[in-house]
This record gives sequence, structure tokens and C-alpha cells, in this order.
Amino acid sequence: MSEDTGATSPLADLTSAWVQLGESAVKSATAMNRAAMGASVTNGEHSEENGDELPTGDDELRSGSIPSLAFEDEDWSFERSVERADAITVGDRVSFSKPVDDEDVKRFAVASGDTNRLHIDDEFAEDSRFGGRIAHGTLVSGLISAALARLPGLTIYLSQDLEFRGPVRIGDRVTATVEVIEALGNDQYRLSTIVSDDEGETIIDGEAVVLIDDLPAE
Repeated sequence: MSEDTGATSPLADLTSAWVQLGESAVKSATAMNRAAMGASVTNGEHSEENGDELPTGDDELRSGSIPSLAFEDEDWSFERSVERADAITVGDRVSFSKPVDDEDVKRFAVASGDTNRLHIDDEFAEDSRFGGRIAHGTLVSGLISAALARLPGLTIYLSQDLEFRGPVRIGDRVTATVEVIEALGNDQYRLSTIVSDDEGETIIDGEAVVLIDDLPAE
């Protein structure tokens, strides 16, 4: 019988992440269904009258602070320069910031199927050019989508060009900043999209085109 050292394998970690991901998906779907049936959240406060609940039991989650958001985490932050969709113009910008932690990486590996050991196996990644694990590039670029979701109105992605300039280490806090650089007409806009690290170094650079619809009636 081998002695239990308390260490876990990458496979065991992924299995655990898969279970957690499944639980979160079910709870998220339940919350979305409730929202579709008319549950309301006002000014980011929980609506007890409608029995509205956040997607998980995690105490760090809270109701969205703007109508386009279902929920937020206390460790996320964002700023925006415009509050109405009909007022968006060239120069308006939104920034969104969060840490990319180990749980994010493992859940993304399961959700996407990208189980490249560079992202989930410490011992394997130590011998890579990075000297340790790094986050998936597509996971990090997802913060751009998060920033776009915080524009006024309902943002719909039409296209995205990206250039990856550097890695993100597990636990790094990164910030996505999007800025309107051209109004294309018909509620479409071209934006610069940049993801930077805590020192302000650009990790991802690119451009996106989005369509901004009115929010659905509640």
C-alpha cells in the first residue's frame, strides 16, 4: 500500500474542476431561467420578493451593478466613461479587471477541451520556455468580452483581431480596456482592445467590431 502524501495529480484536479463546472452550469441556467421569467434586480441589490438568487452559493458573488450583468464577483472591477447606449461616441472606453487564478485555468481547460499541460501541469511547464504554468491565451482574451459586456446596451460581438505579446502567470491580475475608435453606423462600432498586466505592459493587442442593441424589456 502506498503512502498518501496529500498531493493531487493534474487529472484529479481537472476531474474536480469538471464537477465544479457542472454544478455552476446548472445553477447558472437556473438563475437565467428565473431572470427570463421576470425576476428583477435593482441597483445591484438582491430581490428577495422574487426569490432571485445568484448562480452559486459563493459569498463573493453579488448581483450585477448594471442591467446587462447577471452577477459579479467582489474581486472584479470595472469603469466606463458613458452610461447610455445612445450617447456612445468615439473616445468612450470601458476597463475590466480581475485576477486569473488556478480555478479559472482548470475550469477553462475542461470547458474548452484545451488540456495542454503547459496550463495545468506544474512539473511539465517548469521545463518550458516560460519556466512554469501560464493561462490559456483565449481565457485571457475573454476579459475583452467582459469589458465589452459592460458597455451600455446589449453588446454583440461581430469580429475580433488579436495579437498575443506575452504570457499571463497563474494568479496575475489583468485588465482589459476597450475604446471606441470609429462609429460605423447602424449601431455598430470599431474598438481598440487591449489587455495589460498590473505593471501596464500590453499582453494582448487588437481590434473588435460590435453591434449594440437595446436591452430586452424586463
